Amino acid sequence: MSDASDTLDGLWLFDGVCNFCSASVQFALWADRKGAMRFTPLQSPFGQAIAAKYGLDLENPDSFLYFECGRPLQASDAILALGRRLGAPWSFAAVLRLIPKAWRDSAYLLLARNRYRLMGKKAACMVPTAEQRARFILEPPTGWA
Repeated sequence: MSDASDTLDGLWLFDGVCNFCSASVQFALWADRKGAMRFTPLQSPFGQAIAAKYGLDLENPDSFLYFECGRPLQASDAILALGRRLGAPWSFAAVLRLIPKAWRDSAYLLLARNRYRLMGKKAACMVPTAEQRARFILEPPTGWA
């Protein structure tokens, strides 16, 4: 990988102890037939470095980050980008762009702030299977800043 945008493109920073977030990642692993997406839990060294760089609260993250062409996206914009990356039928969620961003983000933040209450929390991050492991980046790549 040649630069930071290559390292980050298609990377999903998620809360690894959140049951809802982990289930979403499991869904993406299943739906991403091309294997184009990669993942890093917030609790990993790489996840913590990304969170610090982009201003996410490590103790109480109210969003995740998804990187599209190296650009960090949050909240509803991140969800729409994930749908695009997964392709049809998930990309059809793009119709939600017709809803004003403030409304989309408000709905997202309502769910995000209540995710532990709705779906619970684990004591430790999810453990990917042997075949999934290659799609997880836990340590910052050499030269990443």
